[in-house]
Amino acid sequence: MTSPSTDQRDLAALPIGMFDSGMGGLTVLHECLVTLPGENFAYVGDTARFPYGEKSREELELFAQQLTAFLETVPVKLVVVACYSATSAALPLLQERFSTPIVGVVMPGARAAVQTSRYRRIGVLATEATVASGAYPRAIHSLDGGAEVYQQACPGLVSFIEDGDVASQALADAVRGFTAPLKEKRPDVVIMGCTHYPLIAPMLQRFLGRDVTLVNPATEIALEVEGILQRQGLARADDRVGSYRFYATGDVEAFRTIGARFLQMPLTRVRKLSLDALGTLVAP
Repeated sequence: MTSPSTDQRDLAALPIGMFDSGMGGLTVLHECLVTLPGENFAYVGDTARFPYGEKSREELELFAQQLTAFLETVPVKLVVVACYSATSAALPLLQERFSTPIVGVVMPGARAAVQTSRYRRIGVLATEATVASGAYPRAIHSLDGGAEVYQQACPGLVSFIEDGDVASQALADAVRGFTAPLKEKRPDVVIMGCTHYPLIAPMLQRFLGRDVTLVNPATEIALEVEGILQRQGLARADDRVGSYRFYATGDVEAFRTIGARFLQMPLTRVRKLSLDALGTLVAP
């Protein structure tokens, strides 16, 4: 068997880059840390411009390019766009403009839903930007042209969760309101189409009913990243447990405190990333 080249070994040692509008992508990072314990990670939370779900396509394309450009300066060997709004708006553009392999979060969840659904009736709970993009119906229909897809936008839901509220009556009322019209469509599978939503999965399950299977794309994304690294010979061979570091465009201390709840691990290495610095990489 041919030994990996020095260049491959050097690339394999680099971290995996990941970005999101805030804390939600940490649920994706959590799954990646479990699935790929030997890998290093660099995560950017764009908390100064949170939330992304209410932004225009043009804004999301700009933000996504800036964050990807920054991660290439780290440098990283692969970028995970751990945000559904950014993936929906900008993934093809990023893959065209950057040389680093880039993975989005929509297709893995769509694939899992199609493989899980018995009756080909699939629901999607997501932000306004993700729903408006039509990314999930396109991804699902590319895998199963006959599947019925029902989308439900959930404006404001991310803000509850980002603020650490996962159990209040106000949140429960909001979730009930968002799930009711979707439940009427009688899907047998519902995709949690936002990285924040797995943190309220028990509440979503309660209002959707026990006959509905919830799909958490974060698990599928981790498996997809693992497969890409193995196929490209970029998996880290070192048996040591990998490290992780963080960058936040907003308040660093708030990111460290709230982020630990999302990641379920301590966040010690958090650095400030200024929007001015991002603007020098890709200008508006």
